[in-house]
Amino acid sequence: MSFAKDFSKAMSQSGPSQFQEVIRQELEYSMKVELDKILATAPSNELEHTKNDLEGFKKLFHRFLQEKGPSVDWGKIQRPPEDSIQPYEKIKARGLPDNIASVLNKLVVVKLNGGLGTSMGCKGPKSLIGVRNENTFLDLTVQQIEHLNKTYNTDVPLVLMNSFNTDEDTKKILQKYSHSRVKIYTFNQSRYPRINKETLLPIAKDVSYSGENTECWYPPGHGDIYASFYNSGLLDNLIGEGKEYIFVSNIDNLGATVDLYILNHLMNPPNGKRCEFVMEVTNKTRADVKGGTLTQYENKLRLVEIAQVPKAHVDEFKSVSKFKIFNTNNLWIALSAIKRLQEKNAIDMEIIVNPKTLDGGLNVIQLETAVGAAIKSFENSLGINVPRSRFLPVKTTSDLLLVMSNLYSLNAGSLTMSEKREFPTVPLVKLGSSFTKVQDYLRRFESIPDMLELDHLTVSGDVTFGKNVSLKGTVIIIANHGDRIDIPAGAVLENKIVSGNLRILDH
Repeated sequence: MSFAKDFSKAMSQSGPSQFQEVIRQELEYSMKVELDKILATAPSNELEHTKNDLEGFKKLFHRFLQEKGPSVDWGKIQRPPEDSIQPYEKIKARGLPDNIASVLNKLVVVKLNGGLGTSMGCKGPKSLIGVRNENTFLDLTVQQIEHLNKTYNTDVPLVLMNSFNTDEDTKKILQKYSHSRVKIYTFNQSRYPRINKETLLPIAKDVSYSGENTECWYPPGHGDIYASFYNSGLLDNLIGEGKEYIFVSNIDNLGATVDLYILNHLMNPPNGKRCEFVMEVTNKTRADVKGGTLTQYENKLRLVEIAQVPKAHVDEFKSVSKFKIFNTNNLWIALSAIKRLQEKNAIDMEIIVNPKTLDGGLNVIQLETAVGAAIKSFENSLGINVPRSRFLPVKTTSDLLLVMSNLYSLNAGSLTMSEKREFPTVPLVKLGSSFTKVQDYLRRFESIPDMLELDHLTVSGDVTFGKNVSLKGTVIIIANHGDRIDIPAGAVLENKIVSGNLRILDH
């Protein structure tokens, strides 16, 4: 008998019923039995860690069974009050105090480093992909913080939240920074079991996660940072060293650098009341319609993601006019507040149910949470509407082309838009499937084109670029199936559509 089907059927009926409760208890009991079997296979040196992980998963699974449907009550969603999202300009206008070094010494930089480079065709941690002049995401992060520490004679540490997918490779590479002026710490996010979509039971039979068992486990999203950071002991150590705030961001967001004005606003608030949680948001463009947005919900700031929106309201949610901003996932959070809430088990984050199909065709689900969703659990939260330049994520090779180009200049690990570009917007770049993998993308560009005057680039099919190509305005290059286009060295394409066949042969 499939309890999962009965359960979803029961849950779709309104109101709690005895039937729902019986099935829920059956599922929880079955899950406990399976998790105990898995725990029994853990070697003694992994026992404590595995037990923590499985306990955390059990809590998440319990909540998953309690919650009905992904929807928020749309009628309760309101625009946030004016003063709950401050413009960055207003915060910057306050200037900086003379003692900025003592403010910086209260800060810890945390980078979310759990992801692999698989979507860009790379093996290993995404943070080790070269993005600019042979520098990886991790290199640039270390350079930025080292520059701060040298400039202000401070001790801002870097903390990496790794996953079981990235931990080993990351630790090997950290040796190369042993002489840099940045203390680097790591902790691991949890390792949770994927569950069969039909039976709602783990597909793992034991604790191992190598070889064919790799697919049985997953890191449960970055919302796991609160529990993992706390459980690692690192949170208490940093509080003991006098640290007060963490600045958390995705390691692939090259715009997420330490901002002294925001930090000063946190440490020296104008009204004397400190914020426990600050979320950097930025204005939506048509490209960002799916991003989570800040709303007012039951008198608290609340992050609403597209997955939580009732189907009938998805278009309204995507509207750029009603919900003008989205979450950059650059967050500033008080360490003492994380400790307090974690100890009270009071951090409330909606569960994201992420369906996956494994290589063998098995349908599984993984239960995840998002770090920003906890905003409603913190006191005195604030949104800051920051310039778009603080959101520069590299998710695809199209993004990589932008950050490798002359649109940006690199200084002490930070990328800034070139002064030679006359307008500050970033061009829209869409590279086709021939460019998806980093190695294919690099092979197709002899050198990165001049893009200072580019507005829009679309490339599709078998296309290569020679040296010193210049792209301006709107450029569309389409090689149909079986055709190949070689853009010759030194070519200047301005407002051009190129299609058909173009081969340049050396003789």
